[in-house]
Amino acid sequence: MSDFETRIYEATREAVRAVWDIEAEEGLYVVETPQNPDFGDYSTNVAMKLSRTLRRSPMDIAAPIAEKLAALLPEAESVTVARPGFINFKLRADALSGLIDKVIEAGENYGRNESGKGRRVLVEWVSANPTGRLHCGHARNAAWGDCICRLMEFSGYDVLREYYVNDAGNQIVMLGRSLSARYFEYFGRGADCPMPEDGYHAEDIRAIAAEIAAKDGDRWLKADERERMDYFMRVGKELELKRIEEDLLFYRVRIDSWMHETFFYENDRARINACLRRMEEMGLLYEQDGALWFRSSDYGDDKDRVLRKSDGTLSYLTPDIANHVYKVERGYPMLVDLWGADHHSYITRMQAALTALGYPEGTLAVDLIQMVRMVEDGKEVKMSKRTGNALSLRELCEDISVDAARWFFVSKDVATHMDLDLKLARSRDNDNPVYYAQYAHARMNSILTNPKIARFEKTGRYDRLTDERELQLLKKIGEFPAEVAADAAMRKPNRMTDYIISLVKTFHAYYNAVKVNNPDDAELTNQRLGLVTATMITLRNALALIGVSAPESM
Repeated sequence: MSDFETRIYEATREAVRAVWDIEAEEGLYVVETPQNPDFGDYSTNVAMKLSRTLRRSPMDIAAPIAEKLAALLPEAESVTVARPGFINFKLRADALSGLIDKVIEAGENYGRNESGKGRRVLVEWVSANPTGRLHCGHARNAAWGDCICRLMEFSGYDVLREYYVNDAGNQIVMLGRSLSARYFEYFGRGADCPMPEDGYHAEDIRAIAAEIAAKDGDRWLKADERERMDYFMRVGKELELKRIEEDLLFYRVRIDSWMHETFFYENDRARINACLRRMEEMGLLYEQDGALWFRSSDYGDDKDRVLRKSDGTLSYLTPDIANHVYKVERGYPMLVDLWGADHHSYITRMQAALTALGYPEGTLAVDLIQMVRMVEDGKEVKMSKRTGNALSLRELCEDISVDAARWFFVSKDVATHMDLDLKLARSRDNDNPVYYAQYAHARMNSILTNPKIARFEKTGRYDRLTDERELQLLKKIGEFPAEVAADAAMRKPNRMTDYIISLVKTFHAYYNAVKVNNPDDAELTNQRLGLVTATMITLRNALALIGVSAPESM
């Protein structure tokens, strides 16, 4: 709710208490904007919600509440009742004008709130294997997770941004073998070390092999195979992670913590073994057929799960449990993971493990990222035109821009499949929503910097802003802090893109109908420039929360 909606909500509770001597429970009723603006600026259904409790008609309940609210809310021009029992509020023309100075004074902090104050949350996302460059399939995950973090940070949460590096499995062995093959190939000795059938063939493997050759020469051609593999696996992983981090920063994604799977295998798997001992002491494990099993079916899973196989190796689940326990031990009782849609059943397993270990329900929340297709002229685009491999994240951004990529990937809920229309994303017209939003910001800036218009001066007076469109724009600006808080709590950055489009449409409707610059009326011009300034600040802050730039000119 906006500040004014909150005022109405609290005043309504007070009025119900005063008139009917009962408490209207939190969440019993809503304050919202009526679909028909003729009814007013805001409306509440509290009378209808109290009808059964008071055993009266909603109209009889609403009338005395409305009378009391008129006294409690001097900002309201009128408080009226409409069938079947809505209480409608019409604001005074200047009711929201004080918001302008509030926005201007807050500047880049307008919208910042404390709804998440005192809550520590660890968000783990992207986490692609360090065996190649990030591709367009990772772009949706990367943008969504970053926006969640931005919204939470702006809402007062203490957020740790983490990337889990899967570097303890066969994929790293295969990386080492692939690099060895390319290294030998670099020196014309490819037949001595052929590429494995399941090896990595991307161009970045050749590039890393060339880097190693340039640095170390041919020393690894004669080295012990085990020594060479250890070196190539370590260096290959380091260089691939460096490229991943570079691509993420290019994409405006910051990672605070890089947690390696190998960390849990250090000191003879000390953390994993400690986790298994704890589970054993709690009676959560049993042995069967030489394997160690977790009684996950007792905690909502469809069957029990193997943690240690009969040959002594661990299942994928085991270090993952240790990882999530370690997250909580580090002081993060709220965990958010972003996984691919094919991990649906894995959610139940991980949540079952945390529940069995005694952590509260809701400790782990998981957003599943559905698939995205790149489409151009109605045809799916899968491959890079330059390399013939999967379209990389960087190549995608160089094609359509980082702004367009981020906007489109967060504009639809990740629970749904999406097609990214590359032609639309490249376009420079109002059919492209990111262009439409950025153009609005550039237009606002051009008004405020126009040398033919006097510069805005803050006077604290906005009593001339009486046009209905000005009130609508102020209402939309006033909704922003509550929108940020709600989007953070629900982890729905797509709602922020919806808010941005709504704000921009409201501004354009105002700009096309009302003359901002009035040469013969300096006072009115200044007040309207104040409104444009507040709108521009709000738009710029909203765009920043989804990682999209706000250009001053276009």
